[in-house]
Amino acid sequence: MSSAVIIDALRTPSGRGKPGGALSTIHPVDLLAQTLQHLVARAGIDPGIVDDVIAGCVTQAGRQSTNIARNAVLAAGFPESVPATTIDRQCGSSQQAAQFAAQSILSGTNDVVIACGVEQMSRQPIGYSTLGEDVAGPMLRDRYPDGLVHQGISAELIASRWNISRAELDAYAAQSHARASSAIDRGLFVPEVIPVTLTDADGRLSLFGVDETVRRGTTAEALGGLQPAFRTDEYAERFPEIGWNITAGNSSPLTDGASAALLMSEDKADELGLTPLARFVGFAQVGSDPIEMLTGILPATRRVLDRTGIRIDDIEVFEVNEAFASVPLAWQREFDVDASRLNPWGGAIALGHPLGASGTRLLTTLVSALRTSGGRYGLQTMCEGGGMANATIIERI
Repeated sequence: MSSAVIIDALRTPSGRGKPGGALSTIHPVDLLAQTLQHLVARAGIDPGIVDDVIAGCVTQAGRQSTNIARNAVLAAGFPESVPATTIDRQCGSSQQAAQFAAQSILSGTNDVVIACGVEQMSRQPIGYSTLGEDVAGPMLRDRYPDGLVHQGISAELIASRWNISRAELDAYAAQSHARASSAIDRGLFVPEVIPVTLTDADGRLSLFGVDETVRRGTTAEALGGLQPAFRTDEYAERFPEIGWNITAGNSSPLTDGASAALLMSEDKADELGLTPLARFVGFAQVGSDPIEMLTGILPATRRVLDRTGIRIDDIEVFEVNEAFASVPLAWQREFDVDASRLNPWGGAIALGHPLGASGTRLLTTLVSALRTSGGRYGLQTMCEGGGMANATIIERI
């Protein structure tokens, strides 16, 4: 069976996900379309050979509605014969897109697939798509009569369960910014970050090319002055074990961005004379407690290791999404990996978390980090709303 390989992977810079952010004025269709254009141009392929495009997007409403993947494919100038679909597995949407794409190649259904993702949180923030609607329904409320919670509460529950202190959370967040700043200074992101062309109100063009969410000089002491972001009297009464240590500073920021990866069968890559960067080794998806919600990365990691037979000590780089600092810290306590191998170039606390784009963003950085380190295996895992997680192992070629 021909392997599913990664020919290239890239991302836009991260933009602050609020009005005035660098990517807040571009249409999200154009943001993803430019990413797709760069991907096929760098690979030097005819976009007409692409069998499918699978995009992750969480808030599929407003400007991101009506199958943004298909709209971006057409906006990018791809032939009309190239299909596309948009999927939602919450924060893991584009990681799932990559898994679906690789699985379609491994099954022999497709030869060339683009996995990608986009999110413009400055214009479609979390909760935008519900518009005050009841998204649970009576049967779900009957199963969880005390009510489901949002992810901030889940992050607090994880910090309490693993006895992660406020000082540890803030130190980890400061480290994320320091590592991302160092990676930028060393030019490590140059191979993966593509510039976005912006047009102002007067029609003038400019290029945006540097991550906007990284805060240089961030210290744990400064972060220590921030107030808890999610405490309410209702939640404090319901969850007396919570210490209320999650703040805006030790959480990922609202972010705009897009990312994409070009996947092929190894046979197709050989036919086209393309050199793959990595191959997919294994996948896992799990469901988990929707109250604690963000702990699915633990069974997902165990499952992908069991399925592949790869030992955790054989893995050089781990990308564990930093939705909140408590998530990678709890993961690290469970698996006891060297801290230098966990999000070595910083994570979502510094680089941002554009929900639907984060999966292929992590994949892009994982490929880059393996190429730089010379390591063989890399693992990425992503916690997801509703109590789910994905895990993926790749092998550098």
